[in-house]
Amino acid sequence: MSPVTRRALSPAETPRALRALSAWTPADVPAGGLHPGDVGWLLRHADATVHLWVDTRGAERPEPRLDPRYDAAAPVAVGFLDGPVLRVTAAPDADLGALAADAEELLVPGNDWSDGLPVPGWEPDREQPWLVLSWTPEPVTTRAERVEEPDAADRVLVHRSAFSGSTFVLKHWETMRASPAGRLAVETLVRTPAGDPASAATGWFAGAGRCGLLEPVGTHPDHRGHGYGRDAVRGACAALADRGASAVAVLTPASNEAAVALYRSAGFTVVRENHDWTRPRRA
Repeated sequence: MSPVTRRALSPAETPRALRALSAWTPADVPAGGLHPGDVGWLLRHADATVHLWVDTRGAERPEPRLDPRYDAAAPVAVGFLDGPVLRVTAAPDADLGALAADAEELLVPGNDWSDGLPVPGWEPDREQPWLVLSWTPEPVTTRAERVEEPDAADRVLVHRSAFSGSTFVLKHWETMRASPAGRLAVETLVRTPAGDPASAATGWFAGAGRCGLLEPVGTHPDHRGHGYGRDAVRGACAALADRGASAVAVLTPASNEAAVALYRSAGFTVVRENHDWTRPRRA
């Protein structure tokens, strides 16, 4: 019998997964493929599914009215399917082999990448590396303002303009902010001198003394090249530092030179390169 059991969580059931991810987030840069903020951004979808793996041999005090098979056991991993990519962060002492064996049910043909969970027989994807960048708290001067409810429509407008094909709408923003992860979010918006929304950034808190995360960051195409993105990023970083974050991380494809330049200009440094695990291609 496998020592791990997986449960599919609805958005309302995610607090336990968020607590586990926060506990596993180090002070410098996030470990694995997920930060609490990744779950927070996923929860813009009301039908989102998050997977929680527990060690059935563990012994935590059961929470009332919940399934004792899961809630009397220690969490060992959290994950979700991000399109064709299974993204997972495991506890430092988790049995990765047992997790990978159980994850086979999710890794059907078409779901051909794994971020944070090594899969036996799979290979690191050398063609599409990701860069992990980190910002260390420092004094910040910025034009960014915190996003409040009256700014929500403009924040959504920036995102839809920045990301071609985005389906993000005001209802998604409202769902995200009302979710169990909503309290972890800090959002900034930068406007042009004329008052038009130019750039926005969402930051996610993982707890005092732990690394925060930026996800997502975007600038309206009409307003690029004026430093608005840099100000939005630095504003979100400062807000996370004010809450007690020890650092702030962001991940971007290594091929996205414009994003890398933006984060470097905001004071980020590259700390490592990540490679997803990919299913071997048939000859």
